[in-house]
Amino acid sequence: MTILAVDSSASPCSAALVQDKKILSSFFSNTALTHSRTLVPMLDAVLRNTDSDLSRVDALAVSVGPGSFTGVRIGVAAVKGLAMQDNIPCVAVSTLEAMAYNFIGFDCIVCAVMDARRSQVYNGIFSVVNGSVERLCEDRALSIGDLAEDLKNYDGNIVIVGDGAELCYNSFKEILPNVTLAPEHLRYQNAVGVAMAAEGKDHISAEELMPSYLRLPQAERELKKRLENEK
Repeated sequence: MTILAVDSSASPCSAALVQDKKILSSFFSNTALTHSRTLVPMLDAVLRNTDSDLSRVDALAVSVGPGSFTGVRIGVAAVKGLAMQDNIPCVAVSTLEAMAYNFIGFDCIVCAVMDARRSQVYNGIFSVVNGSVERLCEDRALSIGDLAEDLKNYDGNIVIVGDGAELCYNSFKEILPNVTLAPEHLRYQNAVGVAMAAEGKDHISAEELMPSYLRLPQAERELKKRLENEK
């Protein structure tokens, strides 16, 4: 199966073309440039550099969240547009799950964390053993303190990944000696992981593809709070 994958859920942006788990081409950027500027050229380069086009793609995969509300929307919108053009099936992938695939080849527990602000993180925990990834909890938003308490229930090497990894590691490295910080080159989400995670998942239509934020955007939270105060 040939999968064209996208991730723009946080500061990094990436695109990859993967065929039967073989990486044909991938592009990754972690700059201050906006994803609306970088993502489409990446997708174009991935296809051109493999002499491919959308007619050779079996599915389009995208990280649908959690993550930056704007970044997730950009990635989902881009994939929707490409899929509708040729009626290509889509695969929705958790951003947190995709990061666990950075550690295929290692035996460890991956604790994926993204900074959700307000002393909270988006989190998912996964076991990586013998080249396979098993989810240990559902994606969630929780405080860093609550995450530290939960991690006490896990034995073995725990690797912290994601843009909230350093924040979390510095917060509880003294009380959790089995926790390590992922190296920089494996720390962030990547479209390659999105493609790997998409293998075997259900295909959906472009119309069914939707973001998964875990919590309301700030504007909606503020509106809800204002309406409650007016009652």
